[in-house]
Amino acid sequence: MRILVVEDEVELAAAVARGLREEGFDVDVTHDGKDGYERARSATYDAIVLDILLPGMNGFQVCRSLREAGVWTPILMLTAKEGEYDEAEALDTGADDFLRKPFSYVVLIARLRALTRRVSEGALAPVMVGGLELDPVGRKVRRDGTDIALSPREYGLLEVLMRRAGETVSKRELLEQVWGQDFAGDPNVVEVYVGYLRRKIDRPFGREDLRTVRGSGYVLGEAPADRNTKPDADSDTAGA
Repeated sequence: MRILVVEDEVELAAAVARGLREEGFDVDVTHDGKDGYERARSATYDAIVLDILLPGMNGFQVCRSLREAGVWTPILMLTAKEGEYDEAEALDTGADDFLRKPFSYVVLIARLRALTRRVSEGALAPVMVGGLELDPVGRKVRRDGTDIALSPREYGLLEVLMRRAGETVSKRELLEQVWGQDFAGDPNVVEVYVGYLRRKIDRPFGREDLRTVRGSGYVLGEAPADRNTKPDADSDTAGA
């Protein structure tokens, strides 16, 4: 697997590259945001390790620009040790995961393998649920032929729910998969974003496909009949 490391701390970048090469990865390294952006656009990588504080372009700008350019290579963003807001912005600009500094190389390698495994296991195939269509390559969502604009976080939440259509997905699972395993904020953020999603994918189309299973989580699409399954009106008001 080919990895691009974009990190301005020369010694850290060299150590990361050395550790990845010892694990069998093919690694390219750059210390500049603009150069990292150009490399990611012009070459094919299996994943990108991207720092935030970079010369030329910061990591947020690099990530956002790559997504806007249609480059969907998995991105693992490196954040400050106490960077809760950095973590949130990393995910909102299109990063797939984040890792706090200082970090364990064992965890770094495990995260990269997980990201690349998602792609190799068919994560780029279109997903259809009822009239909803999700295109992972273009990061686009449509319903009944109508394009739906979603934020990166809304898209991530919808993708998890669509890939597990008909299953009840717990709030904890959604937090871990969409906000990251190290998320330390208010878990009720899931309810807020479910409300955002419902107002975009259901209400304009007269549908109620995204439902809350009381005490269990959320389900999208057909599910076994359950009196505790209902639209979550409370999350809509929470997200207002």
